[in-house]
Amino acid sequence: MRFILPLALPLALPLALALALCANGPAARPAMNPVVHFEIPVTEMDRAVRFYEAVFEVRLTRQEVDGYTMAFFPRADGKPGASGALAKGDVYVPSKSGAILYFDVPSIDPVLTRALAAGGRVLYSKKDIGEAGFVAEIEDSEGNRIALSAPAD
Repeated sequence: MRFILPLALPLALPLALALALCANGPAARPAMNPVVHFEIPVTEMDRAVRFYEAVFEVRLTRQEVDGYTMAFFPRADGKPGASGALAKGDVYVPSKSGAILYFDVPSIDPVLTRALAAGGRVLYSKKDIGEAGFVAEIEDSEGNRIALSAPAD
């Protein structure tokens, strides 16, 4: 047994050091929302802008960025959450199978109504998720899967 302990101890030290570094590393930073910007791929910018402005009742601001056509959602600097843009170009391909963005809304039902009226589809009906509120998913005018999140009543 005398020989096992000295052999096991050097193996245990790197594990303990790794665990200590993880505990004091990036995870120990103050809480924050890590996403700062998103881009939703579109194939027809005018149609997509009409859809998102109607569904979320916001005004998007169009701009060319690095040769790509973009339409930016409102941004509130210093506030929680992220903002982003619709983006059109060769590297932007709409999809229902990629990352899913959750839009925070006051109430899901009116948003679903506006999405349907604007040409979208309901992919996942409104679901009560307890204290966290409600969620649903829609397909936008471009074929992207977009999620909705609303607080509990």
